[in-house]
Amino acid sequence: MTLTIGVDVGGTKVAGGVVDDTGTVLVQTRRDTPADDVAKTRDVIIELVGELAAGRTIEAVGIGAAGWIDASRSTVLFAPNLAWRDEPLREYVSEAVGLPVIVENDGNVAAWAEFRYGAARDADDSMIMFTIGTGVGGGIVLGGDLMRGAHGIAAELGHMLAVPDGHQCGCGRLGCIEQYASGSALVRFARAGARQEPNRAAALLKLAGGEAEAITGPMVTTAAQGGDPVSAEAFAQIGRWLGTSLADMAQILDPQTLVVGGGVIDAGDLLLGPTRRSYLDALAQRGRLPVAEVLPAELGNSAGVIGAADLARRI
Repeated sequence: MTLTIGVDVGGTKVAGGVVDDTGTVLVQTRRDTPADDVAKTRDVIIELVGELAAGRTIEAVGIGAAGWIDASRSTVLFAPNLAWRDEPLREYVSEAVGLPVIVENDGNVAAWAEFRYGAARDADDSMIMFTIGTGVGGGIVLGGDLMRGAHGIAAELGHMLAVPDGHQCGCGRLGCIEQYASGSALVRFARAGARQEPNRAAALLKLAGGEAEAITGPMVTTAAQGGDPVSAEAFAQIGRWLGTSLADMAQILDPQTLVVGGGVIDAGDLLLGPTRRSYLDALAQRGRLPVAEVLPAELGNSAGVIGAADLARRI
């Protein structure tokens, strides 16, 4: 049995674990991310790896980072929620811990984990995963390998165009799907509904202290699960947009499996129900042919650690 370490670096936390070759996390730990300090973030990763490696024979380290990673899987070109800009992370960490290191985008490592050990484990060729959190991310597996593109930054699924001249996106474009199918979009839809129809959003507004602008994503989920109409409609809206994007990917790449993950998936059928209906409707005549099933991700918050560790095993 070989052991590798996976590290998942986000804007608020650095999580790490020792993972065996069945995808089982044997031990894990986490630290807060000093996101505005490049050197401190690097030191936290090195400290965490050192702690996990102590007393164990570790083959390699995989790091999943929320940012754009170069084609050589070594440098973080840009990270929107971290201070990294052209950061040679692989070199720093490898020299410090004395192990081979690979750096990969966080959406890619989560997708790889679901392909290998999660919802798409029965697929042997292809999978597309959308991660629905504050934004929309994801990853694509084709021919059994991650699709990374010529420059290492493929599969930015959240930035496909959904609405020409639509809502401003953080990437600089107008109308990206991230603005219509993300957790942020869920909150925007729910707040608008609560302002327009407060009587139908009574349960949601109660959770928010009567203030529409105080509504949060977890509140929308809780209220929708309790039958609040406006909250349920907010989920239906993001599900409709997500379903059309899944259909686009099915038309283009014809994957074996489509997976939906991220924090918003905790809402279950409140999201997946309208997503699947929209997906099949958008396929039209293509739906008469074999198409990928839409499945919920299974590995949750462990996906980043598991995927990074498994990719490290393949260096």
